[in-house]
Amino acid sequence: MIYVVQGILSFIAAAAFGVVFNAPKKSLFYCGVVGMTGWIVYMYVNSLNQDQVSASFAGAFTVAFVSHIMSKKFKMPMIIFSVAGIIPLVPGGTAYNAMRSVVEKDYALALEFASLALLISGSIAMGLVFAEIITQLWTKAILRIKTKP
Repeated sequence: MIYVVQGILSFIAAAAFGVVFNAPKKSLFYCGVVGMTGWIVYMYVNSLNQDQVSASFAGAFTVAFVSHIMSKKFKMPMIIFSVAGIIPLVPGGTAYNAMRSVVEKDYALALEFASLALLISGSIAMGLVFAEIITQLWTKAILRIKTKP
């Protein structure tokens, strides 16, 4: 049941950010689908190993991969889907807690939260890049197969 509720909420968040970023109206539903898919993968991987960093990597990889599929299907730039889809994975709460701890002069806790936010952000970036590389390699391999006599 928690996956359904979290899926619906992440769909709404991703679609709403599609509106904020002026995505075309016909793509808003699919922006929500991309965000929901990435968040559900994040939740599943996080439930397996309780590691937010690897779960963020898996979620970002999924977002980028599904964004590529959507961009090919609808003949739109991938960025439309990936920017809106990545929003549910951004560690805003962790960064907020880091800044709050700095204001409260609890520097050890602030450093802990800040390093976690940095690791999560890095894993999101790596997930996006790895999916891009794998998709390009896959596309080139398919083109080579099609062009062989």
